[in-house]
Amino acid sequence: MTTEGEKQSDLPLPGTADEAVTGEGAPGADEQEQHEAAQTELQQLKEAARFVTPERAVQVLEALFFAADKPLDLRTLEETTQFSSEILKAALEQLQAIYAPGNGGVALVDLGGRWQLRTEPHAGVYVRRLLQVKPLRLTRAALETLSIIAYRQPVTRPEMEDLRGVDCGAVTKALLERKLIRILGKKDEPGRPLLYGTTKEFLELFNLRDLTQLPTLREFQELSEESRKIVEQESKPPPPVSGLTDLAQDPQITERMIHATAESDKALAALESAMEDADQSTKSAAAVLAPAPPPPPSEPPASPAPGEPSKGE
Repeated sequence: MTTEGEKQSDLPLPGTADEAVTGEGAPGADEQEQHEAAQTELQQLKEAARFVTPERAVQVLEALFFAADKPLDLRTLEETTQFSSEILKAALEQLQAIYAPGNGGVALVDLGGRWQLRTEPHAGVYVRRLLQVKPLRLTRAALETLSIIAYRQPVTRPEMEDLRGVDCGAVTKALLERKLIRILGKKDEPGRPLLYGTTKEFLELFNLRDLTQLPTLREFQELSEESRKIVEQESKPPPPVSGLTDLAQDPQITERMIHATAESDKALAALESAMEDADQSTKSAAAVLAPAPPPPPSEPPASPAPGEPSKGE
């Protein structure tokens, strides 16, 4: 037979060995269970990676790119899937062929060793309307400053202001806040000005793998030349209609045109004469129907005032 005190000793009490095992009671046990479950899942993934097929690898990567909210690199894919780099590269090539730009509404974009599923530009307006988000817009000043940094990096703020001719403090701060540029260090010159360069977010915004994809000065010149050719092509006179050249060389056509011109002038003169006659007839009819009113009677001369001599006197 047990007493009440003995029954209470069966329950875990503060400071007992039961709490020392878990560290902090039940929460510690939950964390340990989660850790063990994660280790078990990792072992299962490693075991499954040994027998993965190329088709299965493509499906897994497709799901990861669909669920990710940022670009994924090869290292992240290896840690997540436990697949070998060879299998991942082969799966990436297949996905890039499936989701090539122009094949559908989404494309797998290569951002310099990082990949991301993105909507095509022609479908972007519908996605923004659905999600109620505004596109990132840059002012002209921000674009000019960002272009200088992209092409001249590492570049200091005084160098940017010397090229633009205006102060770049506010624009540089805005670009830093948007994470499109970053501070690379300090230049070894008096004053130690900060050096600026572009970021990964800059590459992602403009769909660039690296800075080598930026247009060169030669490409700008070629673009200008191409634009000039397009303008010249559009301003060319239309080719002559077939048969008009031969028709103009026929001597009978000239005589016919002279004869037709003379007849046209004669008809025009007859028309003008008929219009003048009609105008005179209209004026005569108007005079008969509505004669001019008689002139008003003349007023008698005013009589002189008493005591004033008349004009005859």
